[in-house]
Amino acid sequence: MSFSAFDHPYLSALVGDDEAAGFFSAEAEIAAMLSFEAALAKAEAQWEVIPAPAAAEIVACCRNFRPNMERLRAGIARDGVVVPELVKQVRESLSEESKPHLHMGATSQDVIDTALILRLKGVCDLLHSRVLALQGEMEKVEETFGDRMLMAHTRMQAAIPITVRDRMRAWREPLHRHMSQMDRYRTTDLVIQFGGAAGTLEKLGDKAEAVRRTMAAELGLLDAPQWHSQRDRIAGFGSLLSLLTGSLGKFGQDITLLAQMGEEIILAGGGGSSAMAHKQNPVAAEMLVGLARYNAAQAGGLHQALVHEQERSGAAWTLEWMILPSMVGATGAALRLADRLVRDIRDIGRKS
Repeated sequence: MSFSAFDHPYLSALVGDDEAAGFFSAEAEIAAMLSFEAALAKAEAQWEVIPAPAAAEIVACCRNFRPNMERLRAGIARDGVVVPELVKQVRESLSEESKPHLHMGATSQDVIDTALILRLKGVCDLLHSRVLALQGEMEKVEETFGDRMLMAHTRMQAAIPITVRDRMRAWREPLHRHMSQMDRYRTTDLVIQFGGAAGTLEKLGDKAEAVRRTMAAELGLLDAPQWHSQRDRIAGFGSLLSLLTGSLGKFGQDITLLAQMGEEIILAGGGGSSAMAHKQNPVAAEMLVGLARYNAAQAGGLHQALVHEQERSGAAWTLEWMILPSMVGATGAALRLADRLVRDIRDIGRKS
């Protein structure tokens, strides 16, 4: 039994996406957190903050470390974050000489936020590739049927004739804009978080910025001053997800209405009815509408998390953990369903 439709044994076939969900598995998060610790050790050794032999041992340990998950579960229930117990377990695997140098100058939020950004980098790559594929499929439909006629509808009433190309322009152009926004996000906001206890990196002294810059390069992220109480980067990404699924929802809604009228579109497949054997329900189109509305509702929750008091908020931070993964999953599912739906268009419009 599952609390969430996104990983439910059968509901996930509708609204789930295994590839998108994989970025938020415990294994993926732990791997990203260990990457942070290894990069921190390497950077600190380079700038002579910790001994090079200790850094080498920490890096090797992080590469092969497998935590005790039951202890992690108990640790987060106690501490509110997983990092203290994870660091404790890694430290137990190190020599006495290396133990003091693990996690030097960092705090839990540095580890968790940077691990999130590392995974959002992969999410961006996944969504970008899926949007490009979807645009390609839409172009094929437009090339085949673009000159055919549709009846335009304004305020749900028949208006004047338009072409299939006119309608598809309203489906395709927002996707270009969303991808431009995602490209900008990737070039400005996929940044390391490294600030130490309260954002000042006080333990690293005059080497703080150099260590942070070196860590960012090691992790393949952009360098920036700490942002641990400035959550606009996370809320902004959620807003982008909501815009993307909203535009896909408009596509799904239009297809549903065309299927309802039954004269201007023919779709392959479709869902069956337990009571009416003649029906072919536009399931994928309906799910696009539902996923769009879901993400629109969740985006407000991420904006609530912008109210992040002082230098760290346990409440606002935890809110992000509950909301953002499902928004990513909903977006992955929406792109998967939109691709299936456009491929299912067998005929659209009327010959002039």
